[in-house]
Amino acid sequence: MNDRPFNRRDWASHPPFIDPAYKSTPLRGQTKPLMPIIPGLSELTGPVYGAEAVGPLDSDLTKNGVKDGEPQGERIIVAGRVLDEDGKPQPNTLLEIWQANAAGRYVHHSDQHDAPLDPNFLGAGRCVADENGFYRFTTIKPGAYPWPNHKNAWRPNHIHFSLFGPAFATRLITQMYFPGDPLLELDPIYKSSPEGARERMVAEFSLDVTQELFALGYRFDIVLRGRQATPMET
Repeated sequence: MNDRPFNRRDWASHPPFIDPAYKSTPLRGQTKPLMPIIPGLSELTGPVYGAEAVGPLDSDLTKNGVKDGEPQGERIIVAGRVLDEDGKPQPNTLLEIWQANAAGRYVHHSDQHDAPLDPNFLGAGRCVADENGFYRFTTIKPGAYPWPNHKNAWRPNHIHFSLFGPAFATRLITQMYFPGDPLLELDPIYKSSPEGARERMVAEFSLDVTQELFALGYRFDIVLRGRQATPMET
């Protein structure tokens, strides 16, 4: 995603592999030192995902899953820039998002939450950042939902982001949260990222992104590396 795609990451900005409050991490987090693998030609050059794989409606989740009407819920616009550790834009980054619907349910067979599915909301989309690193999605504000981590546990409203650079090995994943959500301080996943860094996963309300008479706007810039890096899943 920049000229130095395999620089060492500032791990102090990211959540640990194992966090006792996030109950599944002791079962799946690594307990031994990671083994560095020297990237080969296949990791450095491909596969590459770009604009040719993105359709005209992929970035608009209010339209890409429609069958016989509009999706239910509050329309929102999420926009921002993809930047490197020096604040330089990262053009042509493929961004993919997935999320729950307005009732807090995913379109996935493993989601058995009894909230209703929305037949007009797929809950997934993608776009390619432009030459200045800008991206934009139109979607529905996701609802909170319960999860079995601890008693009466609820995930805050959030959107999952995946970013691809020039090769598969550059994939990064994070989550975007919403400002003022009271569930943030109760959420072990959000709080597993270090204080001072976790706030970078919270979008800002933006009147400039807001579209009059249509949807509220949120700005979410994603910094890939360095001391101001957006926390990524490890």
